[in-house]
Amino acid sequence: MMQPKMIGRQSMQVRLLSAIAMAAVLGLFAAACGSSTSPSTVSTVAITGTPPLVGATSQFSAIAALSDGTTLDVTSVSTWTSSNTAEALVSSTGLVTGVGAGTVTVQATYQSVTGSDQITLTQ
Repeated sequence: MMQPKMIGRQSMQVRLLSAIAMAAVLGLFAAACGSSTSPSTVSTVAITGTPPLVGATSQFSAIAALSDGTTLDVTSVSTWTSSNTAEALVSSTGLVTGVGAGTVTVQATYQSVTGSDQITLTQ
């Protein structure tokens, strides 16, 4: 009778050691698969475009320079603004509409980094 208890106890110990070994292997696997590099952050946002004439439109673009040296077109995901909506309107996609003659600053903000371009609108 003593023998079956001993086998049961040994069986439990083997199961426990197996579970610990499996957990250790899974932990090592997860650590090995993790990325050792940090995500890139936005360094600058550059805006390019041709100022439209009054009554016309022009598409501007916003390019983000990332900390890893790459660039990313963020035109459609930036927040666009104009310093003077009486002279130029800017759509959410960077389309600038000339409303009146004058000089305005067009801005695009992506991930809290803002780029700007001062443009002059003429008749």
